[in-house]
Amino acid sequence: MPQGLTSKGAATRDRIIEGAAVLMRQSGAGVSLDEIREATRTSKSQLFHYFPQGREQLLLAVARHEADQILADQQPHLDDLTSWRSWHAWRNTVVARYRRQGRHCPLSVLLGQLAPDDEGARTVTVDLLERWHAKLAAGVRHMQDHELMTRGIDAERAAEALLVSVEGGALILISTGSVSPLETSLDLTLDQLRVRP
Repeated sequence: MPQGLTSKGAATRDRIIEGAAVLMRQSGAGVSLDEIREATRTSKSQLFHYFPQGREQLLLAVARHEADQILADQQPHLDDLTSWRSWHAWRNTVVARYRRQGRHCPLSVLLGQLAPDDEGARTVTVDLLERWHAKLAAGVRHMQDHELMTRGIDAERAAEALLVSVEGGALILISTGSVSPLETSLDLTLDQLRVRP
């Protein structure tokens, strides 16, 4: 809960963020505050109470929401990478998510509305990648500890390679509309982690 907010206030703030996220996914991040107010049934005073810095602060809040959603969409598998079955379920969930998303990435669209050197936008991206990396690395370490993945590759570096496979594949998907590079990169990276007989 954001500091200084009651549970009711936090729920109202979350409702505004979630409603704005839905609207921006449908219409793009260029929607006006008036459109957001109408869609979320929020008064102007309410909107500026929760987002006193205006549109940029709301955009960052929605970006954080979308970043959280990227990880939430990979559950329950991302928190349970303890067998090859769960790794393949995670892989399939990731591919299915990006296939549904197609060429439109809500988080990229939102962050693109902010200045390139915006510290808040950078923080959203770095936090997402760090949390994602930590979960993948934990999964790799668990598999290595149980001799289900090769110990010849450092778990941190393996997690980086997996993350680059997903993010690189997602960028190509945005550019070309094809999910095949994402599938290929993930499959080859996972294959390199297998214990060879």
